[in-house]
Amino acid sequence: MVIRAGSLDLVGHLTLPPEASGLVLFAHGSGSSRHSPRNQYVALILNQAGLGTLLVDLLTPNEAAERANVFDIELLAERLANISAWAHDQPWGRDLRIGWFGASTGGGAALWAAGEPHAGVAAIVSRGGRPDLAGPRLPAVTAPTLLIVGGLDTQVLALNQAAQAQLRCPNDLVVVAGATHLFEEPGTLTAAARHAQAWFTTHLRHVAHTGRPPA
Repeated sequence: MVIRAGSLDLVGHLTLPPEASGLVLFAHGSGSSRHSPRNQYVALILNQAGLGTLLVDLLTPNEAAERANVFDIELLAERLANISAWAHDQPWGRDLRIGWFGASTGGGAALWAAGEPHAGVAAIVSRGGRPDLAGPRLPAVTAPTLLIVGGLDTQVLALNQAAQAQLRCPNDLVVVAGATHLFEEPGTLTAAARHAQAWFTTHLRHVAHTGRPPA
């Protein structure tokens, strides 16, 4: 589907189970997109728990070709916030609490956006993320935040531990044993997805669903 984000049209994939108990927007990492098999797998696990998902490319194809844009955390955060506002304005989304799932640099973008007053996000999960990129915004985040890191991803784990120390919101850090940065080892991505599922299920409480998803 086409999503209006500010002055741009971005492409995304919406899955909305009947009586969805929340909606999770995905902020992809560097070099990734809505076609990422890892994020699609996580989205499937969330869908099976009755959560809606919206996987959106935060950059246009031309923008993504410029490597600097992929690491422009402020730009990615602005797009994520705009998409979140757009979803909330839709008939099928206005009664759903919204969560953000960020991977790699997408985790930093989600936390940067969440540091804005009235961000309107109810829960955040960062998988193999770079919350350190949110820098001074971290203490301002109020949404419950879960950081998921591979146990073998030692450098990113250290960055997440330092970032967690700056968070003032309800938060947790889960280390998936035997996982490297991309969670490619058998069973590790499933473990990360289950942790995300539990976090979002807990914090995106059910609100009566009205309206219908677009055809």
